[in-house]
Amino acid sequence: MTERRDPAALPPRRSWAEVRWRQFRRAPRPVVRAVTVSLSAAVILAIAYLIYDIAYDDALSRGAILPGGDLRTLAITVYIVLVLGIGSVVTYLVVPQPTGSGTVVRRSGWSAALGFFAAVPIAYLVMVVAVQIIRPFFG
Repeated sequence: MTERRDPAALPPRRSWAEVRWRQFRRAPRPVVRAVTVSLSAAVILAIAYLIYDIAYDDALSRGAILPGGDLRTLAITVYIVLVLGIGSVVTYLVVPQPTGSGTVVRRSGWSAALGFFAAVPIAYLVMVVAVQIIRPFFG
């Protein structure tokens, strides 16, 4: 015989936004670590790119001839490779595989994959913010 619950005793259904907000506030630790690593690497490298971009434009406005020409495309390529690489490697190092019990720390390629897939959108979004929003303030 199954027990029937009173519909009034059930908790109220949460809206889509409430569910997503709860998931955002209680994100799993490995995901938070992967995003933090990728975001910090992307921000630091984007600042370095902005410094180069501003210095390059300043040199061009003064009429200087720079050896190597315009290396901004190369700089963005290096930025993307470094953010993806740092995100993967550092996440691999800081997100151990669950072991259940014991003191042995095991690493897994899945941790590196988590870091890589966290770094892809972060690298793009940070560079968009840097180039499209922050860069115009510097002329």
